[in-house]
Amino acid sequence: MTKRYDALIIGGGHNGLVCAFYLARAGLKVRVLEARHIVGGAAVTEEFAPGFRNSTASYTVSLLQPRVIADMRLADYGYRVIERPISNFLPQEDGGYLKLGGGLERTQAEFRKFSAADAEALPHYYAALERIADILRALALKAPPNLGEGLRTLISAAAQGRPLASLPLEAKRDLLDMFAKSARAMLDQWFESEAVKAAFGFDAVVGNYASPDTPGSAYVLLHHVFGEVNGKKGAWGHAVGGMGAITGAMAQACTAAGVEITLNAPVERVLVDGGKAVGARLVSGEEIMAGIVAANVGPALLYNKLIEPSELPDDFRRRMRGFKAGSGTFRMNVALSELPRFTCLPEPGEHHSSGIILAPTLDYMDEAFLDAKRFGWSKRPIVEMLIPSTVDDTLAPAGSHVASLFCQQFAPELPAGRSWDDEREAAANCIIDTVEAQAPGFKASVIARQIHSPLDLERKFGLIGGDIMHGNMTLDQLWSARPVLGNGSYRGPLGGLYMCGAGTHPGGGVTGAPGHNAAHAILADRSLFGRIFG
Repeated sequence: MTKRYDALIIGGGHNGLVCAFYLARAGLKVRVLEARHIVGGAAVTEEFAPGFRNSTASYTVSLLQPRVIADMRLADYGYRVIERPISNFLPQEDGGYLKLGGGLERTQAEFRKFSAADAEALPHYYAALERIADILRALALKAPPNLGEGLRTLISAAAQGRPLASLPLEAKRDLLDMFAKSARAMLDQWFESEAVKAAFGFDAVVGNYASPDTPGSAYVLLHHVFGEVNGKKGAWGHAVGGMGAITGAMAQACTAAGVEITLNAPVERVLVDGGKAVGARLVSGEEIMAGIVAANVGPALLYNKLIEPSELPDDFRRRMRGFKAGSGTFRMNVALSELPRFTCLPEPGEHHSSGIILAPTLDYMDEAFLDAKRFGWSKRPIVEMLIPSTVDDTLAPAGSHVASLFCQQFAPELPAGRSWDDEREAAANCIIDTVEAQAPGFKASVIARQIHSPLDLERKFGLIGGDIMHGNMTLDQLWSARPVLGNGSYRGPLGGLYMCGAGTHPGGGVTGAPGHNAAHAILADRSLFGRIFG
């Protein structure tokens, strides 16, 4: 007998769980279909060596929306985040280092080691960034105005445009810089020290297969600063128990609300009848019917692999073929016998609980990208290391540690027909060598490692091209144009089909915003038109 639900959610990642929760809370019968054996999508905690557990893909928290945390009562289910004592620690090639965070005065003192002028400029830069970030925070939980919806488009555009229009001219100039300029061009206006510019410019290449010289890369920098931890704007933190503790708490909230979560249930095809999505067929052959299908997979996977091409409008299908996905990300976890001892700061300290950034200058980041374009991966990659076991002793045996290595500038597809299956180990060795150059003895301390090349990320998590953002965060794929202009309000091109993942506004990161917004779009449609897809 075919089972029928009010709503099916394809993908049990955090946004899918958020969407499911809000729909179930409103009284809908909801089922989540997760392909893997564990709920959480790319935000999971798994054991990768005996006694060593870590966040497998997504690895740190800041962008998760406070409203989502409160509405789902995640704290009741064990959600807890420990703020980093400082944001980032950047070893320099001359043997020095820079620490970012820990308060304005501390950061200014660090900057004075490199430039007194940069220390003086810092509060003004923060103020300019924060003014724009506040607008992004306000827009994060709003559906973008969607072209072609008549009066609703006009009303939404006017309401969301008002805060932008009210900005002073200086702020409007800053906003334009953020959306149109490269990270280097924007930072050059503020700072003179290469170390200082690198400290901020790193955010511009996180999940962004691009150079800091690429126009538009300044926006990616901005995207990573509009979050908060425990009420502190712009802060980043460690989720106790790893990122899987967050999605585990979300799953409990969903179950309490009546959501049915099915694991080991990969979807083979979205079922379409008469131009409407009516359900899903699993790889097992089981068909599940629903009046609403909400996809928490990326647009490239949804429209190029899960829906018959003939079911989509011609122009939409053509544009989805041009949808850009591939974040240049290579992700590793390592089990360590001891903490790394950095040449510039060897003893244990607060820097071990921060983001450790091995990318000392914007030129270094640019060369890493050019390397990847030429050869497929950088010989001196950009590496961010986090060691969450310094604050969470449940992740590793006593005296040992786990580290996340989040690495940038690895081509989504290798040139000349080469395969990541053949080169993943060599790339991983290169990453280890990059850390070893700054922390001698690191290589010898590695007990075990877990490797995820871009191809591994695609196979394991459905991230096409290994794209952690579900699609590039470029101007042509943001806000109302994410993923395609005319389908930017979480509504797909077929009746009953919705999108609730990071391939919609406001984009990547563990935010919960797309799931929240998609659920509200679904409920708005039902309240206006009744159960028109049922």
